Amino acid sequence: MIKCLAIDDEPLALEQLANYIKKIPFLELVARCQSALDAREIMECEVIDAIFCDINMPDLNGMDFVKSLAVPPMVVFTTAYSEYAVEGFKVDAVDYLLKPFGLADFQRAANKVKARYDLMNTAVVSTVDEDNAIFLKTEYKVVRLSISDIRYVEGMSEYLKIHVEGQPKPLIVLLSMKKMEERLPNFFMRIHRSYIINLKKIQEVNKNRVIMDRDTWLPIGDNYKEQFQDYINTKFLGK
Repeated sequence: MIKCLAIDDEPLALEQLANYIKKIPFLELVARCQSALDAREIMECEVIDAIFCDINMPDLNGMDFVKSLAVPPMVVFTTAYSEYAVEGFKVDAVDYLLKPFGLADFQRAANKVKARYDLMNTAVVSTVDEDNAIFLKTEYKVVRLSISDIRYVEGMSEYLKIHVEGQPKPLIVLLSMKKMEERLPNFFMRIHRSYIINLKKIQEVNKNRVIMDRDTWLPIGDNYKEQFQDYINTKFLGK
């Protein structure tokens, strides 16, 4: 199931959006939100795969909300103003629904969300093999990657940057953080919504940051501090 939020400041529009989501069998409505700020609170506590979001809202409009997210989910914008279409696709929106729209229009947008979701979750084409390696689809080819060479994984919208030992540029993969996290062995840990690290590659821990090398300082997210501290405690020597 694709976990979704419905976001619209107009109660009737929000109710319609929520009802449409409920009619699509592969979508799961996690919550309906009357502001982007309400949506942000939910997304800080729960992984959301897709949002159906109005653009014109008070306090924080939908476009600025998406731009503010370090790792945005899939986005379908809904609005009564067609001039936002080009800007919507600049932030890699899956689709754009012009109000008023019917169930058939919504179904087409939902199908695009599912197509991208399926692609994101099939980019890893094998589990870890006996040689401790995985195969990844990247740049129209399949590459074999040794798990132990991965330094850290960085979430970038619907893509991942996989930073590899000895390679100057990361591998870019269309894949969800959740799926990557599931495939990696237990010497990897998610320390932030945007980062999974190889625990064997840590050089230093400094307050709320993990130092991987002289040029790479990664933040520890509030939701991941306790788990990471528990790991550090198991390795800590001295008082």
